[in-house]
Amino acid sequence: MKQNKYDDPDFFDKYSRMARSIGGLEAAGEWHVLRTMLPDMEDKRVLDLGCGYGWHCRYARERGARSVLGIDISEKMIARAKSFNEDAAITYRRAAIEDISFEPGEFDVVISSLVLHYIEDFAGACRKIYESLAPGGSFVLSMEHPVFTAVAAQDWHYGPAGERLHWPVDGYQDEGPRIARFLDSDVVKYHRTLSTIMNALAKAGFRIADVAEPGPSQEALEQYPDMRDETRRPMFLLLAARK
Repeated sequence: MKQNKYDDPDFFDKYSRMARSIGGLEAAGEWHVLRTMLPDMEDKRVLDLGCGYGWHCRYARERGARSVLGIDISEKMIARAKSFNEDAAITYRRAAIEDISFEPGEFDVVISSLVLHYIEDFAGACRKIYESLAPGGSFVLSMEHPVFTAVAAQDWHYGPAGERLHWPVDGYQDEGPRIARFLDSDVVKYHRTLSTIMNALAKAGFRIADVAEPGPSQEALEQYPDMRDETRRPMFLLLAARK
């Protein structure tokens, strides 16, 4: 199932008002860890799958990437990314991740940020990404953590006074679609166990080099004390893999 909520005007407007849409990478809660997992970009050919506004594309160029291709299913996302772009070495293309097809070894680095939990065939995507990478290439991805995706509601269990008692985890082994509520819309996400995710990478041929389940940075906790609950369960899963 290919899903494109971002071309809905109301959904896109709400997304555009999110902190990470306004503040870019520094406003993304996982960025303080994800950036440490990225390889050297100097003279690399980079692919960003689900590029959104193109934040990672521009970051790669700032770090010396030779060329960058950003792929996104949303016409509105591609248009927004292009509106920020004055760099001829960055190209944007509208396409679904499910439909990607590249020459073997076409890229040195593939990045995918918070997109692959929307993709039904994660294992198939891993195989395509592996083939598109040159020997020694890097694949760095972030996705919603299986603890976060297990229950479709993706919300806390509350006490009688509205206090957050705990984060429910149920149906963890029941992999498959979840209809979650995001920006006042029903969105289909795909829950997979941690072992399924890591095995899909390994079976595609990757060597997993780094795994992270980041919470907020200390700086974010000091600036936004309400974020302390984000230390009680993982929201993000970050992986760095090598070909």
